[in-house]
Amino acid sequence: MPIVDNGIYVEGRRRATPSSLAETFEDMVACHGMAWMGLYRPTAEELEAVAEELGLHQLAIEDTLSGHQRPKLDHYGTHSFLVLRPARYVDETEKVEFGELHIYAGVDFAVTIRQAESAQLSSVRRTMEAQPQLLALGPPAVMYAVLDHVVDEYRPVIEGLANDIEEIEDGLFTGDTSVSRRIYELSREVIEFQRAVAPLVGIVGELRRELTGSERSPGSAGGPQTGPETDQAVLELDSRFADVQDHVIRVAERLTSFREVLTNALSLNATLVSQQAAQAGVEQNEQMKKISAWAAILFAPSLVGSIYGMNFAFMPELAWRFGYPLALALMVGLSLGLYLVFKRNRWL
Repeated sequence: MPIVDNGIYVEGRRRATPSSLAETFEDMVACHGMAWMGLYRPTAEELEAVAEELGLHQLAIEDTLSGHQRPKLDHYGTHSFLVLRPARYVDETEKVEFGELHIYAGVDFAVTIRQAESAQLSSVRRTMEAQPQLLALGPPAVMYAVLDHVVDEYRPVIEGLANDIEEIEDGLFTGDTSVSRRIYELSREVIEFQRAVAPLVGIVGELRRELTGSERSPGSAGGPQTGPETDQAVLELDSRFADVQDHVIRVAERLTSFREVLTNALSLNATLVSQQAAQAGVEQNEQMKKISAWAAILFAPSLVGSIYGMNFAFMPELAWRFGYPLALALMVGLSLGLYLVFKRNRWL
């Protein structure tokens, strides 16, 4: 079993660290606590074993095994299934890499399953273990902590995309032919990022409603209990959920502005390319005019020379004394006349 970390928590404090799946369920029942299990790319057999012990719904298991899920929050009676899409910006390639993170949350258990390297959750567990009053609220606290971590990791991605867009804006007027492709690639990344972020606004809102509703209902084994301290912890957790929701909204707004900027940049680039093509056509036309003009100027003496180069016996002007100078003068005159005409028409 690819268990990254595993703990049994009672009133927010770790009481046991099981080393196997069977031991986890034994300790969870013995301690009447909450199990928080972190898995990394489990196989189908391993996931089926967890599902059988915890009573996870088969549809949720199929989603985990198939992967490529969009962010969502599904409820299956005794437990919830949350899908998140972590992201990280790779400086070396200037690309955004998206991962996938699944969370199963029941009354007395939370199972996090990572399908990619991003969204390392060891720091999340340490942070929550340092706040037992929040962790005592059970799986909702775990879901908050993971959500907050994923959303926080969106910030450097936003900064990286912002820098890339600034570089594109600077390169629009430099004539770089690769700008169009870069704009298209960035647009695809922003669209995929929007798909990862947009559903989170509603997801966090639903988690907040469930949390505040649970404050007024008795908790079960391993879950949050009622009481003044618990009520205060619930209010604190709800305020933190609200902070996460606010961050999600800000990220979504930035992505919307990025998409608008990239759309405008793509339109501007298309306009600039069209203008460059038109300018190239004008310049080519001017060059063709010059070539045609000089061809016509050179054609005139060639025509005269070719006529007088004929070896016919009966050509009266061949016997003229001034025939040769006249032929030269005719060639020069025709060439000069054509030159003046083309110059006047701005072909030269």
